[in-house]
Amino acid sequence: MAELTRVTVSLEADLLERFDRYCKKGRFATRSEAVRQLLHQTLTQESWEHDTAEVTATLSLVYDHHRTGLTEKLLKIQHEYPERVVASTHVHLDHDRCLEVIILRGRPSVLERFAADLRGLKGIHQGSLVLVAAGGNGRHSHHHHHH
Repeated sequence: MAELTRVTVSLEADLLERFDRYCKKGRFATRSEAVRQLLHQTLTQESWEHDTAEVTATLSLVYDHHRTGLTEKLLKIQHEYPERVVASTHVHLDHDRCLEVIILRGRPSVLERFAADLRGLKGIHQGSLVLVAAGGNGRHSHHHHHH
């Protein structure tokens, strides 16, 4: 775990009151945890907007699995981005529709192009690219040690 540094922030009373409501509604353990998450979210969004660093994202697609050739097209496009597709999962929603969630890593502009290539296919009902985190180039192994 990274070393923690204590900082002091001055806020107007009404802003602190709104922030405390936000913390309570979000069930944050502490104000510090809420601030950390907001900072991570903001800095990650900045990386996304400026295409300055690799990011991690998910692409969720809902599609008609009866559409002729659609599954093959989905797989073909994913194979065109092998270094960007980390993993995917497939769920049958009902008789006609499937949900595919693809975990991606790369430059935002590349991931947006990938998402557009898939969302533009006939038979895709919904497609949503969601930024998850900045950083992570997939070149190193990361292990969590639990006590």
